[in-house]
Amino acid sequence: MISKKEKYINLSTRKRNGTYVNTPVWFAQEKESNIYYIYTLKKSGKVKRIRNFPDVKITPCNFSGKVKGNWISAKAELIEDKDKIKLAYSLLRFKYGIYFKIGDFFSWVVGNYNKRQIIKFCIMPSK
Repeated sequence: MISKKEKYINLSTRKRNGTYVNTPVWFAQEKESNIYYIYTLKKSGKVKRIRNFPDVKITPCNFSGKVKGNWISAKAELIEDKDKIKLAYSLLRFKYGIYFKIGDFFSWVVGNYNKRQIIKFCIMPSK
């Protein structure tokens, strides 16, 4: 599990050539489960890579992506269900408060608000 106190996780997604791309992102956990949500733009590289390879790795990090723990295997899924999207945004807005709302405002101003993609990931049980 990733602590709710963490502000960022490093999401590592696999490219076709087998290398990984690490991206620091905001995240929110669904209750006390192993289900987490992030958001990004629909046309981002993360979305394309997850569509091809849903197996991802995550770890806590700082805002610049400096790793603070061990990598954990997870399975990512692109969410289209409106109720899950509402849930994800409510969890993210609750966790990040005014910072998320400011981001919403600027996203709306530049025209990206409706171009977002919610990504759900579940931590895989360790073997």
